[in-house]
Amino acid sequence: MDTAARPTERDRPSDPAPGDTEGRSRFAFLSRVTARLPGGRITLTALVCLLFALLLNLLVARPFEIPSGSMESGLRIGDRVLVNKLAYRFGAEPQRGDVIVFDGTGYFGDADYIKRVVGVGGDHVVCCDKEGRITVNGRPVDESAYLYPGDEPSTVPFDVVVPDGRLFLLGDHRSASSDSRDHLGSPGGGMVPVGAVVGRADWIVWPLSHARRLHRPDAYARVPAAEGAHG
Repeated sequence: MDTAARPTERDRPSDPAPGDTEGRSRFAFLSRVTARLPGGRITLTALVCLLFALLLNLLVARPFEIPSGSMESGLRIGDRVLVNKLAYRFGAEPQRGDVIVFDGTGYFGDADYIKRVVGVGGDHVVCCDKEGRITVNGRPVDESAYLYPGDEPSTVPFDVVVPDGRLFLLGDHRSASSDSRDHLGSPGGGMVPVGAVVGRADWIVWPLSHARRLHRPDAYARVPAAEGAHG
């Protein structure tokens, strides 16, 4: 009698599933990579996080440190704001009241600046009316919600029509801001091209005690569209 045990179906080794093989291959590859890096998995995790941060900065958002008091009292020196680089990407354009970061090369200076949009293409911007207010397309603008306490809307008179595709920009701390008013006689007349805009400042993220979302003020809600403007 043959007393040797015969293997049953469950005793037979099963072939590894394709997914298991792929998983082990990926795990083996990561193990080899981490083995060659000083610090192993910690270093790899840090590099992945750094790459993600770089892509985020390049494509979506970037931090910007407030360099001067020109946007006080809302934005203070040393505050860090998060600039939304997608705000104007898909057909949208800067609107009156937006706080934007832009490249001032050839217009303000060789650096990035942060200012508030007061006039867009086609707008007629004047300072000042009989009550000392800036008017846009004939409508006076109440800037009390963000204008630095004690400042006038402008001590420099101006009467400009903003060319299409350009922006008229002012700081909130008018007495401490070098902005479109100071470059009226320069090439471009102090108007910055929309193409020079880096993005819209949407959040104050540092210091935490001052962190908040930046909203477009209601001051420009009743300003009519520029004469001849589309839409």
